[in-house]
Amino acid sequence: MEERVAERLRGALGPCGFEVHAFKVGWYNAVLPPAFHLPYPDDTLAFVVLSTPAMFDKALKPFVNKERLQIIRDPVDQCVSRHLSGVKEKFPDQKVDIIFDYEILPSRKPRFLAQTAAHVSGAAYYYQRTDVKLDPWGEKKIYGVCVHPKYGGWFAIRGLLLFPDIQVPLLKQSPPVDCVRTEEKRIELLEQFNFHWKDGRYRDIIEVKETYSEEQKVYFATPPAERFKLLGLTQEAQ
Repeated sequence: MEERVAERLRGALGPCGFEVHAFKVGWYNAVLPPAFHLPYPDDTLAFVVLSTPAMFDKALKPFVNKERLQIIRDPVDQCVSRHLSGVKEKFPDQKVDIIFDYEILPSRKPRFLAQTAAHVSGAAYYYQRTDVKLDPWGEKKIYGVCVHPKYGGWFAIRGLLLFPDIQVPLLKQSPPVDCVRTEEKRIELLEQFNFHWKDGRYRDIIEVKETYSEEQKVYFATPPAERFKLLGLTQEAQ
C-alpha cells in the first residue's frame, strides 16, 4: 500500500522539484516528548515533503507567472501550499491531512519538528551535538541541522502528508545516510550552521550533486520583504 501511495505522490510532486519520504507516525513520536507528538496511531502512514534545488524553476516560477495577482503572502509558502493541497485530488477516496512547515500551535510551538521527521523517514540525517563525542561548546546553545546525501544543505523541508485511514504495520524503517562521517566534519558543520549560517558554507559540508542556482541563492539571501521585486511582483501583491 505504501509503495502505491508513494508512487502516486512522486508522480504528482517529483516533476515540480519535490521529494517524498515515507514514515510511520510511531517512529516520529518515539523520539520526541508528548508535547510534540502527532495525534495519530503509531502505524499511520505519513510522508515528509522536501523541496530540492529544482523546485525554484519547476514550481515557484511557473506558480508566480500564473498566480501573480493572487499572491498575498510569502510566494514560496503559497506555492508549496498549492502543490501539496493539489495532492488531495490524486486520492479522492482517501483522507489526506497536510501540515506545513510554517504552521504553529497556539502555544507557539511548531506543529511538527521538520528535521526530526526528515531523519526518521530516512530523507536526511539530522546532526546534533549528541553526534559529537568531544563536545567543544560548553554552555553554548547548539542547534542541529539536516544534511541530505545528494543536496547537502541545499534543500528545505516543506511539510507532512498524513493518511489517517492507511495503517502500515509492516513498513520497515530505513536509516538516513550518515554522510558527515568524521568528528572533525561534524564539529565544522555545527559551527558553521550555528555561528556562520548566513554565508551558507554549512550547505557544502559534503560534495553535493546539485545546489541552488545563482538566481535562487540571491532570492533566499534577500530579506523576505524585498523578494517580491525579484519575482517581478508589485508592492500590492505583498
